[in-house]
Amino acid sequence: MDQLPPHNLEAEQACLGSLLIDKDAIIRVADIISPDDFYSDKHKLVYQAMQDIYNQHDPIDIVSIANKLTEREVLEGVGGRSFLVSLTTVVPSAANVVSYANIVQRKATLRRLIVAAHDILKTAYDDSTDDVSKQLDDSEQALFSVSQKHLRQNFIPIGNILTEAFDRI
Repeated sequence: MDQLPPHNLEAEQACLGSLLIDKDAIIRVADIISPDDFYSDKHKLVYQAMQDIYNQHDPIDIVSIANKLTEREVLEGVGGRSFLVSLTTVVPSAANVVSYANIVQRKATLRRLIVAAHDILKTAYDDSTDDVSKQLDDSEQALFSVSQKHLRQNFIPIGNILTEAFDRI
C-alpha cells in the first residue's frame, strides 16, 4: 500500500500567506524552515523567492514576489498572481506564523526520516557487500543528517539584541 509522505498543504499556505501579510514574519521563521521543507514545489518556489527578496532588503509583497517569479519564468507554473493573492486569504492569523512554520518543518523532518529509513533498508537487504561496519556507519550518518536538520539553532538577529542593549544603557 503506497502512502503519501507526511505533509500539510494548509500549513504551508498559511505560512506563506502570513509572510505576505506581516512584513516581520520572515524574521521569525527564517531559522525554522528552508525552501526544501515545503512538500509542494510551488510553495517551495514562492518561499525561495521570499527569502531572496528579503536578503536583498526589499519588502515581501505580492508585486515583488510576482516579479521575482516572473524573472525566473515560473510565475505561471505556481499558479500566477491569483495564487499569490489566494495565499493571503487562507491565513487564519498571521500571528501564528511560527506555529505554521513548525508544522511545515516537522512534516519535512518526517519525510527525511522516511527517505533515510528507506535507504537504510536498501543497504541492509544488499547482501553483496561484506563490509557491515560501513553499512552501519552509512546508516548512522543518514539518521544523523536528519537529526541535524531538525535541530536547527534559534538565532536572534543582532539588531534586536543591540536595540535592547542600547535601551538598557
